[in-house]
Amino acid sequence: MLTYSHQNIDQSDIDALCKALKGEFLTGGKRVDDFEEALASYVGVKYACVLNSATSALHLAFEALKVKDKLVLSPAISFVATSNAALMAGAKIDFIDIKNDGNIDEKKLEIRLKKAQQEKEQVGAIVGVDYAGNSLESDELLRLSKLYNVPFLDDASHALGSTYKGVKVGKKANLSIFSFHPVKPITTFEGGAVLSDDKDLIEKIKLLRSHGLVKKRLWLYDMLDLGYNYRLSDVACALGLNQLKKLDLNLAKREQIASFYDKEFEKNPYFSTIKIKAYKTSSRHLYPILLNPKFYCQKEELFERLLNLGIGVQVHYKPAYEFSFYKKMLGELYLEKADNFYKAQLSIPCHQQMSLKDAKFVRDSLFKLFEELDKKGYCE
Repeated sequence: MLTYSHQNIDQSDIDALCKALKGEFLTGGKRVDDFEEALASYVGVKYACVLNSATSALHLAFEALKVKDKLVLSPAISFVATSNAALMAGAKIDFIDIKNDGNIDEKKLEIRLKKAQQEKEQVGAIVGVDYAGNSLESDELLRLSKLYNVPFLDDASHALGSTYKGVKVGKKANLSIFSFHPVKPITTFEGGAVLSDDKDLIEKIKLLRSHGLVKKRLWLYDMLDLGYNYRLSDVACALGLNQLKKLDLNLAKREQIASFYDKEFEKNPYFSTIKIKAYKTSSRHLYPILLNPKFYCQKEELFERLLNLGIGVQVHYKPAYEFSFYKKMLGELYLEKADNFYKAQLSIPCHQQMSLKDAKFVRDSLFKLFEELDKKGYCE
């Protein structure tokens, strides 16, 4: 199966893991600090805190921002962890519609911020997600953050290595989140990180990461806050350190596949693609295609037939407000762009383990299937 994304594990990773497994510390050792320093240096920030998942990273980021009983404004299109983590930290949630590229609509966000201001709602954070690795319009989100005096949290789980106007994604927000799940360009098995130039916020997150405990002397600890066991092991950090050395090469390979698709799919009659603006570079975590509306009702058949051909596809994402949990909480919501994006979106294989021959197979298979579906006619 040619999966929609895939980890890159080679002998150098295995060697790094074996060395870590033979070391004195399997967790809580120097490799954790080394990985944090390497991540901060790569992105261009002062501080980093690694955790056992990006969900844990999001949770503690919201805790550090003190969003309890406040409103968090989050894009409607994202993995549910983004909004779930805000709720875990005691926040209220409201979803903002997106633009055609899957990223939050800044104009609709500002409308909601104005409403909150008028109705004297306390907003704890505005959240952006760099969808598929394509950077948010960070300058505009920063402007809104400063204008309304609300922290800006960048869920950059898709976007390690992406850039916006020559600056690495993760540099501009109050707190930025990254994911090291195996489908991302680098992996630590599971894992995540919070990055920032704000020392106090990162120190708070590091405290909460390990039960809220601080060591005083010898065996004596004090518990300063109610924390969690969200630590990332030395073994995982050893893998992360070695993976980070290969990140730019992985991104270049993903870009090669994505650029091939961009050219081959241009102006085809079946679907559109998301164009990356000239002042951005994308990690190409995902390669989304957006079906023309006449094919919405045939999406499930297309999905199944691609799987039968050995082409792994996925949908990213169902709008969070469509899940039963959120319907019970918020009632029935409808955001037009998010709804249509979900109907249209399909992620096709695009990763560093692919060859151009694989990409040509995906192209040819897609066009053949769409031709067949087109002949069948459309449903209402």
